[in-house]
Amino acid sequence: MAGENIIKVLLVEDNLGDVLLLQELFKEVTTVVVELMPVEQLYEAVNYLTNEIFDVILLDLSLPDSQGLQTFVIAHNQAQATPIIVLTGIDDETLAIRAMQEGAQDYLVKGQVTGDLLVRSMRYAIERQRADNALRQSEERFRVALKNSPIFVYNQDRDLRYTWVYNPPSGLTVEEILGKQDLNIIPVEDAQHLIAIKRGVLTTGIGTREEVSITIKETTRYYDLTVEPLRNETQEIVGVTCASIDISERQAALRDRKLAEEKIREQAALLNVTTDAICVRDLNNQIIFWNKGAETLYGWQATEAWGKNASELLYDEPSPEIEAALLQVISKGKWQGELTKLTKMNKEILVASRWSLVCDERGKPKSILTVDTDITEKKHLEAQLFRAQRLESIGTLASGIAHDLNNILTPILAGAQLLPLKFPNADERTRHLLEILEINARRGADLVKQVLSFARGVEGKHITLQLRHIIVEIAKILKETFPKSIEISTDVPQNLWMVSGDSTQLHQVLMNFCVNARDAMSNSGTLSISAENILIDANYARMNLEAKEGPYIVITVSDTGVGIPKEMLDRIFEPFFTTKDVGQGTGLGLSTVLGIVKSHGGFVNVYSEPESGTSFKVYLPAVGGIETLSPENLPPQTGHGELILVVDDEAAIQEITITSLEAHNYKILVASDGIEAIALYAQNRDKISAVLMDIMLPSLDGLTAMRTLQKINPQVKIIASSGLMSDNKLSAVAAIGVNTFLSKPYTVNELLLSLQKVLSGVK
Repeated sequence: MAGENIIKVLLVEDNLGDVLLLQELFKEVTTVVVELMPVEQLYEAVNYLTNEIFDVILLDLSLPDSQGLQTFVIAHNQAQATPIIVLTGIDDETLAIRAMQEGAQDYLVKGQVTGDLLVRSMRYAIERQRADNALRQSEERFRVALKNSPIFVYNQDRDLRYTWVYNPPSGLTVEEILGKQDLNIIPVEDAQHLIAIKRGVLTTGIGTREEVSITIKETTRYYDLTVEPLRNETQEIVGVTCASIDISERQAALRDRKLAEEKIREQAALLNVTTDAICVRDLNNQIIFWNKGAETLYGWQATEAWGKNASELLYDEPSPEIEAALLQVISKGKWQGELTKLTKMNKEILVASRWSLVCDERGKPKSILTVDTDITEKKHLEAQLFRAQRLESIGTLASGIAHDLNNILTPILAGAQLLPLKFPNADERTRHLLEILEINARRGADLVKQVLSFARGVEGKHITLQLRHIIVEIAKILKETFPKSIEISTDVPQNLWMVSGDSTQLHQVLMNFCVNARDAMSNSGTLSISAENILIDANYARMNLEAKEGPYIVITVSDTGVGIPKEMLDRIFEPFFTTKDVGQGTGLGLSTVLGIVKSHGGFVNVYSEPESGTSFKVYLPAVGGIETLSPENLPPQTGHGELILVVDDEAAIQEITITSLEAHNYKILVASDGIEAIALYAQNRDKISAVLMDIMLPSLDGLTAMRTLQKINPQVKIIASSGLMSDNKLSAVAAIGVNTFLSKPYTVNELLLSLQKVLSGVK
């Protein structure tokens, strides 16, 4: 409008009288100024409307160039934003209604109006047009907004039939929806859910908002649905009006986020479940993450570790190795190796450490991830395994040498014992030389036995023993023989369990430890011997390769001497290794000890610190039962002419054995291999009283020969002999029923006692 009190009017009227009448009527109006622009034909009006803007149009429907309703349609199409009042002399109600339906603001009949009526009508038309324009603009904006949004807007009546639809979801058209119900459009399950929501709003009159899923043509989408009651002018609920926003992408994003959060929670849980220590530190070496595994391994709680400098927390002092690892992880992105770290209790542990550089989205380094695995126990077990393998290799080599030495020493020892019998009138010097020969042959034999005891263990007469007696006896000997400056102490409980073993060999084990302890305390000190009962569990057995679950007796021999350097601890049980000066030790003492303990099913641990003394612990399996005593050896007796078959491939052993047995009233047959032995026995089976057979024979081995003799005569009496009686060989011999063994080198007495045993049938 040109102004609040000025109305600019386009009058389309071909009757000049009517024009003049209207001009006069408007002059009578005092509330407003009307600027009237009269034209006679429709085309003139159209031209004016092209170039000018009017507040209102007064239109006669009967014009020279246009008649009837068509006149209004043309004018309205030309000026849709301008209100049109039909002013005509035709008082036709039908025409008036049709004009209003086409968009006319009012329909006035000439001769029935006044100036004030016209002005009121024009003002009303102008205000209504403005409202319509605003509504159209609003609706247009609404349509544009809806068109570019995922909002589906619709109305439904009380029967939930669609009455108005805008912006239907993908896969449906307005025509497919209007007049239908949800059950006709979407799957039953989805439709029933929607119907329940909408009926609730119809019943209560209260709007609601819910998230729903709807499947349209096999595609499921998610919607944020708002349902409000639709009311008429009297506020009666006549249906529902709904807005449905497609939130499928948001739901997918939310689902992905939930999955990501769940994954993060799972990963966090896994980080805490793992026994590995996981730590994240920033580039200033400050700890920013510390998992449960790190708490368990290092003892520091996460709250104690956060913000601390990792080097100060886990290392005793700066290390070049750590600096090198840090440089490598920064330059190459990763590093791995073995590191020694400290726990909260200041205990050193060995870990396999893996470092990884963590970068941000732009590839810039921001932190270092460290994963540590405790390998302290693993390294301890590896050291035990390597040591056992090394000792086994040395033992295998020693076994071969010992076998040959036994065959050499057997005739020397037997000959040294027989020569005095052959020459009873020899002078004193000759007898002394023979005595020296026998003593040194025995020493050589003992030395070989020590090597064999290390290599294969020692087979002795095992009986049920109470070690308390042996310890008391040794303590008495030590107090009488050791320097007075060395204090001897013992601690043995009265309820000490029993063991199965050879008392002589176990005596040798303890004496060896005690002598070594004396040598380690050159001036003065304390030597302690203690014993206790222990139960070894599965955890301890896993940490020690030689231990088994069950009851053990542990004997501890400790001294306050100079100790053993760390680099020597792994070698002290090797044969011929010694820390003593030349001529003061053979290096076979501890290797023999180890062989004896192993043959008893036990193991040895040693603990030592330089200048802080040494402690040896001997673990022996405990057994039930009561203590038994070793039987006294019967004095050897001479034979009564029994025929003995001697089977050995060593000529020297054959000769000395023949001489020894003949000197004690036995008769001899000799065979050099298994085949010859079988032939001789088959010819003289009724005459031969016993067979002395070496296990290792040429042509046909001793075990096969023994089995063959047993087939010839199941009652045959056999003594098995060997310079290398391994556990496997002994088991194989025992399996065929031969229970008497004679280890080379053997003395004449040992030979005679073995014969006496088998001939008398003593088991």
